[in-house]
Amino acid sequence: MIPSKVRLNSDETNNKKMSLEKNKPVKARLHPRNKNREPYNLDALVHSTPELKPFIKPNKKGVASVEFANPIAVKLLNKALLNHYYGIKHWEFPDENLCPPIPGRADYIHYMADLLRENNMGRLPKGEKISCLDVGVGANCIYPIIGVTEYGWNFIGTDIDSKSIAVADQIVATNLSLKNKIDLRLQTNPRAIFKEIINKQEKIDISICNPPFHSSIEDAQKGTRRKIKNLTGKKVKNPKQNFAGISNELICEGGEQQFIRNMIYESKHFAKNILWFSSLVSKETNLNRIYKTLEKVKAYQVKTITMGTSNKSSRIVVWTFLSNEEQKEWRAIRWK
Repeated sequence: MIPSKVRLNSDETNNKKMSLEKNKPVKARLHPRNKNREPYNLDALVHSTPELKPFIKPNKKGVASVEFANPIAVKLLNKALLNHYYGIKHWEFPDENLCPPIPGRADYIHYMADLLRENNMGRLPKGEKISCLDVGVGANCIYPIIGVTEYGWNFIGTDIDSKSIAVADQIVATNLSLKNKIDLRLQTNPRAIFKEIINKQEKIDISICNPPFHSSIEDAQKGTRRKIKNLTGKKVKNPKQNFAGISNELICEGGEQQFIRNMIYESKHFAKNILWFSSLVSKETNLNRIYKTLEKVKAYQVKTITMGTSNKSSRIVVWTFLSNEEQKEWRAIRWK
C-alpha cells in the first residue's frame, strides 16, 4: 500500500494573500484557519488572563516573550489563548496533567475538517451532524473544545483515567458553549481503545488521537531535557515537563508506534462504525511500520497529512475501510 501524502489545504489562495499582507508576519506552517497564525498579541492575552503578566519577559533578542521553559507560564499562556480566541472562560485542571499547545491542537482539528470536506463535495462540515471521537481526551479536553467552538461538532471523549474524565466533565459543565456537545466516557479496559466505548449501532465521522509518545519514564525525561536545553541553553539533570503530563498521557509500552499499531488492529473491528480513523505521528521513522500494519488489515484508503508548528514537524495518518461508494452512502445518510 502506498498512502497518498497530502497537505490538505484548499485555502491555499487565501494563504498566499495573507502571507503578502504587510506588517503582519505569520506562522506560515500553521493551517490557514488557525487563529494563532499571527504573533501572539500579548497585551490582549494579559488583558484576558492577568495572571500571565509576570511571566512575560524580554527574550535573548530583547523582545517581550513568554517564559516557555516554565510550566506555569505555558499553562497560563494556553489558558489565555482559549479565553481570548475561543471564548473559554473556565479551563482548570491539575498541574500534573498534560497542558497542550493550543495552536498545534487546533491544526489537527482544522485538517480533519478539510478531510471531511473532501467527502462533502467541497463544503466544510459544520454542526451537530458531525460526530468526532477523541481517544485519550485527557483532563484538558482540548480537542473537543476546539472542535465544538470552531465547527459545532459533537464529541465523544474517552480516557482510561477516571480523574481526568471528572476534570474534563467539570470544564464542559462550566462553559456554556460546551454543554450537551461533549460526551465523556471512561475506558475501563486499559488495553482497549474502541472496544467497550462504541456500541454496535453507533456511527462516528472521524476519530482522532494524540497517542502517548514515550516508551518509558527515562525516554520522557530525556526528551524534556533536550527541549529545555533548546529553549534556555541550559542542561537540567531532573527536568520538569514544561507541558506537564501524567504517565498515561505520555508513556505506554512500546511508545507511539506500538500504540498506533494496536489502534489500527482494533479499528478493523469497527470498520463500519467510523468513517475515518486518524492519529498523530510524531516520529517520522515510525511511519513504515504503521503503513505495513495498515496494509495488513487491508485499509481501503490511507493518507498522510503533513503539518508543523514553529520548528517542529509532525504528521497525521488517516485511514478508512469504506469504499468510495460506501463513503458516498455515508454522506447521503448522515449529512443530508
